[in-house]
Amino acid sequence: MRVRPTPADFFWLKEQPAQALRITGMSTLGAFGIVVCFASGLAAEPAIRRLDGSKISAREAEAFAQKTLTDAHVTGAQIAIVDQGRLVWSYAFGLRRLDPKLPFDRETTLWAASITKGVFATYAMQLVEQGKLSLDRPVAEQLGQPLNTFEPYREIASELVKDPAWLAVTPRMLLSHTAGLLNFAFLEPDKKMHLHFKPGSRYQYSGEGLNLLQFLIEQQQGKPLDQLMQTALFDPLGMRRTGLIYRAEFEANVADRFDTTGQFRSQTRRFPARGAGSMTSSAEDLATFATALMADKLMKPATRQTMLSPAIPIRTLHQFPTGPDEPEGTEAAAVGLAYGLGWGLLTRTKFGPAFFKEGHGDGAQNYMICFERRRACMILLTNSDNGEQAFRPLLEKLFGNTVTPWEWEGYTPARIETRRGQ
Repeated sequence: MRVRPTPADFFWLKEQPAQALRITGMSTLGAFGIVVCFASGLAAEPAIRRLDGSKISAREAEAFAQKTLTDAHVTGAQIAIVDQGRLVWSYAFGLRRLDPKLPFDRETTLWAASITKGVFATYAMQLVEQGKLSLDRPVAEQLGQPLNTFEPYREIASELVKDPAWLAVTPRMLLSHTAGLLNFAFLEPDKKMHLHFKPGSRYQYSGEGLNLLQFLIEQQQGKPLDQLMQTALFDPLGMRRTGLIYRAEFEANVADRFDTTGQFRSQTRRFPARGAGSMTSSAEDLATFATALMADKLMKPATRQTMLSPAIPIRTLHQFPTGPDEPEGTEAAAVGLAYGLGWGLLTRTKFGPAFFKEGHGDGAQNYMICFERRRACMILLTNSDNGEQAFRPLLEKLFGNTVTPWEWEGYTPARIETRRGQ
């Protein structure tokens, strides 16, 4: 019996620039798949199965992605879709560099920004499973000496260590963004770390907390985090385009970053390592990571369940509240919005539970979401401040994802414009 080929069967063929095909936005992958299907006498070309079971052809998906990203003035992007634990579609768009003009391909590496947090949390949970890190023993105890006696924290932790509540802060709280820290200490009037509520009592996103956990792990393991994660995750999974810091081998195919007008912002050379957001990667590498995670190849099922179970429910209208009187939102209740350890969670959707992570940075707007029941993910990475304008149409049309809380995420046109004005 003849087996119908899928897009994954053609991934060995390296994508060439669209100009070589004389078809705008059509990769060699898509063209080759169509030719093979035609030659085999198959009636249908390769298709992507959406979350609701409906399908979209690879050709239609590429055409829609091309138009959506062009209309949003996105400089460059990668999209990867996983279904049933397999990479089924991958697409590269636009330019990774403007001077000279160099196209994106599926191996281009770009700044993943805060998607780093979810990957870092996965590494931290490996340490928990190995008995090398305690989730619930206070950080102050695990450090063994006052935080402000360590040079990196001598100044910014000088007030934090005076707060009795600091002695209650645990790695679980840091991973679930419930410790009480602001996103970063530089946002405080005195540029120092402070706790703003009883640790563990509510959600407040904090990159500072993830970097603090990184510091604890580095003290315990005696190595920098980039080396630890390279050995534990990236090398074993064959994630050749991923690193927590910039490496020389990325130079030939790394994406610069651009603002909303398409002007150059920065090269992507992230250093030093930051658990909160320094990772560079590709959509396909992140698809490799996600499939391994969902297949329990990175940790035991019980450990993964701990990481992806609600640590704190979320009811606010926005992820980054506009003020102390932030109202509750209907989106959060509808999808059972919560935070686990390093990952946002949708605990109650028609497609089953999901975990997700955004990535916001200067000239880097990214998003990934995975639905556990289908072992299905969609990953979007862009090198443009306009990237998030394309997220909703792409996720809905290509993946059938109609459950992301768009207002809470800040991916509505009004919220995007508000942030740009700040």
